[in-house]
Amino acid sequence: MNDAVSEDTLLDGRVRLRQPAEGYRVAIDPVLLAAAVPARPGEHVLEIGAGTGAAALCLASRVEGCFVTGLERDRDLAGLCRKNVEANGFERTVDVIVGDLRAPPARLGPASFDHAMANPPWLPETAGPAPRNRQRARAHVEQGADLMHWVRFAATMLRRGGTLTTILTAERLDEHLAAYTASGIGETAVVPLWSKNDGRPAHRVILRGRKDIRAPVSLLPGFVLHVSNGNYLPEIEQILRRGEALDFTWRRR
Repeated sequence: MNDAVSEDTLLDGRVRLRQPAEGYRVAIDPVLLAAAVPARPGEHVLEIGAGTGAAALCLASRVEGCFVTGLERDRDLAGLCRKNVEANGFERTVDVIVGDLRAPPARLGPASFDHAMANPPWLPETAGPAPRNRQRARAHVEQGADLMHWVRFAATMLRRGGTLTTILTAERLDEHLAAYTASGIGETAVVPLWSKNDGRPAHRVILRGRKDIRAPVSLLPGFVLHVSNGNYLPEIEQILRRGEALDFTWRRR
C-alpha cells in the first residue's frame, strides 16, 4: 500500500481521521450509516468492514458509553483504524479486530451484539474490471463474500431483536431485501437517499431491520441530501456536522 496518509476530520472536527491519501476515501456514507444505528449507552455494536474507523468513531462520538467492535480484513487499514481510535480517545469503547467475515475470529461470539452495521461493497464481482487500487477494489467490489454473506454473518452475530443497519446502492435493493429476509432480519425499514430533488431515482438506500422479528417492510419517505445550490439540507447538516441521529420517522415539510 502507498504509505501516504491524509489528516482529515468528520463531524465538524469532532472526529479526527487518518486515511490513505490514495485508494478508498471516506465520503458521507459512513457518517450517515453511524447516524442510523439506534444504539444506546452500554450496548455493543459490531461494524463489519470497519476500514479506517469513520463509522465506528462517529457512532462512539454520538452515543457516549456504547461499545463498538470493528472487523476489518485489511491489516493496513486496521492499523490506521487503531491509530484513529487512539487519536480520538476511544480506546476504552472502540476495539478493532483483523479478520474475515467468512472465517471470523474466535473473539467474535454468535448472538453477542445488540446492533450491527455495514457498508458492503456496492458492486458484484461480475460488474466488470475492478479498480486498480487494491483497497479501493475491496471497498467497491465483492471479492469472495457477496451481499448474502455479509447479511448472514451480521445476523449470526446479533442477539434476538438486535438491529442490522446497512447502506448500499439503490440498484441492489431487491437483492438487499432478499438477503435480510433469508437471514431472519424482519421489520425492515427502507430509507431512500436522493442527491437532489430533481426527479432522478434514489442513488442509495439505508436499511434497518431486527433479527428474528416478523413484520412487513416499511418504505419511508427518505432524505434529499442537497438543495439546488449544492449545499446540504439543514437536516442533513445536523447529521454530518453536529453528529445527530438520523430519524427514521422524519417527514419532509
